[in-house]
Amino acid sequence: MHRFFVEPEQVGQEEITIIGNDVNHMKNVLRMKPGEIIGISDGSGIEYTCEILELNKEVKTKILTCLDARRELPSRITLFQGLPKSDKMEWIIQKAVELGVYEIIPVATRNTVVKLDKKKEENKRKRWQAIAESAAKQSKRLYIPQVGALMSFPQAVKRACDMEVRLIPYELAENMAETREIIAGIRPGQSAAVFIGPEGGFGEEEIAMAMQAGMRPITLGKRILRTETAGIAVLSVLMFTLEGEPAAAEKSRE
Repeated sequence: MHRFFVEPEQVGQEEITIIGNDVNHMKNVLRMKPGEIIGISDGSGIEYTCEILELNKEVKTKILTCLDARRELPSRITLFQGLPKSDKMEWIIQKAVELGVYEIIPVATRNTVVKLDKKKEENKRKRWQAIAESAAKQSKRLYIPQVGALMSFPQAVKRACDMEVRLIPYELAENMAETREIIAGIRPGQSAAVFIGPEGGFGEEEIAMAMQAGMRPITLGKRILRTETAGIAVLSVLMFTLEGEPAAAEKSRE
C-alpha cells in the first residue's frame, strides 16, 4: 500500500485531500485509480487508511480507518552532521531517518572539505529533503524529518543550547562506562543533540567550544569510525534506549 503525507489542515472529518507534487505522482507515475486504498499521515501520530474517490487537480479520499500508531521515538533527536565529501550525506540522511531522527542539520566545521555556495546549498538541501521524505515513507514514519540549512559550527552549538541532552562523540574521549551511563540516563521526552564531525573529525578548539556550551564528549569505542558510521551508531543506541512498546488503537470511520 502506497503512503502519502499531508498537512493537518487537509484532513477533514470524513475525507482527506491530497495536493501538490503527490497528485502528479499518483496520476501519472503510479497510475492510481478511484477505489484504490492508500495510507496517509499528517505528522500528528495518526495514520489513516483511505479510499481514493477522485483524481483531478487534487486527490479526494475517504477515510476508512485511523490508527494511533505511535511509531515515532518519544524524544526529538537532532543530528548535527559535519558536511562530508561526495554523496555520503545522502546515505546518512536516509539511514538517520530510518532510525527515527527528528531533524538533520548540516554543519560546516574546520575540517569540512566541501564548500557550497548559496545556489548549490539550496539545490543540495532540496535533494536531501526529498531523500528524507522517501526514507520516511519507506520506513512508515508518521513524520518527515526536516533537513535544515547549512550552519557554521558556532551557529550549530548555539542552536543546540536549548536541547536537554547534548552529545559529541570524540576520538580522544575515554571511559566507556561513563558513556554508557550518559546514554542510559536519557529519558523519553528529552530533546537530544548529536554532533558528528566530518572526515578528519572536530578540531580541538571546536571540542573546547562544545564543552564550554555544556556538551558531553563521549567515546564510541576503541575503533575510529567514519563520519557516515558514527552518527548511525549513536542513533542506533539511542533508538534501542528510548524505543517503547507501540500502543496502537484502530478505529473505523464506517
